[in-house]
Amino acid sequence: MKAVRFARYGGPEVLELSEVGAPHAAAGQIRIRVRAAGVNGLEWKARQGLLRDHVPVRFPAGVGGDAAGIVDEVGAGVADVAAGDAVFGSGRATYAEYAVLTSWARKPDQVTFAEAAGFATPFETALRLLDDAEVGAGHTVVVNGASGGVGSAAVQFARERGARVIGVAGPSNQDYLAELGAVPTTYGPGLADRIRALAPDGVDAALDIAGSGVLPDLIALTGDPAAVVSIADFTAPEHGARVSIGFDRDRAPALREGARLAAAGHVTLPVTRTFPLTEAGAAQSACATGHVRGRIVVTV
Repeated sequence: MKAVRFARYGGPEVLELSEVGAPHAAAGQIRIRVRAAGVNGLEWKARQGLLRDHVPVRFPAGVGGDAAGIVDEVGAGVADVAAGDAVFGSGRATYAEYAVLTSWARKPDQVTFAEAAGFATPFETALRLLDDAEVGAGHTVVVNGASGGVGSAAVQFARERGARVIGVAGPSNQDYLAELGAVPTTYGPGLADRIRALAPDGVDAALDIAGSGVLPDLIALTGDPAAVVSIADFTAPEHGARVSIGFDRDRAPALREGARLAAAGHVTLPVTRTFPLTEAGAAQSACATGHVRGRIVVTV
């Protein structure tokens, strides 16, 4: 099968489309014929070697963690899906014609494979952040970095819980955030004052997805460092805030919940751009700009 791999750290030029043997599903896993793979920030960071102390890479390495496709092989003990089912989920080396998934959910019928390919990481991360920050009905929550995949999902999941959301994004994404149900505002100096004007009764929690150096502002707004959770600023503990890490958590419940809400039309993640497998490097470069609305996917 064809798969994107890299044999050394570096820029997008180190990614190569190679011919390799297809993987097989072990117990508790499934294999899919990949139709599309989601593009996430962790992937280009790992390719550049920025995560070498946290996510060791054994070369040559595959690329990608999210995908959507058709089940074609089911490991022992798997009973909720069968060959021929359309699913999305998380696994390894998903920029490929076939990939093994370790967590999954059925793809809603009205959702395309390209859309579903971008679901797994944003759904799991957004729901984890909201749970970690204990966001619920009647709360006001700030989402810093609200227009990307995780931010878009967090806004919609929070709204579904009955929370009021103030979304922080660039000027070009203000209307988009309003469409998602957030009260939009922009990055930059005066952020805390802008949010106070939008939330005169206070802020209950804040999610930092962008990592743009705003933790002190978010802590001042909530009045409680424990109410601030970040996935992007690893200095958070120095401020008394928390970093949320999902490496050891079971993703399946979040994927099923996200699929349920997507099937009901309550959550959507727009696909901003698609790239063929041969242009995986360009897809990662587009993701690395940090200005993406919704999701970027690689189609297979």
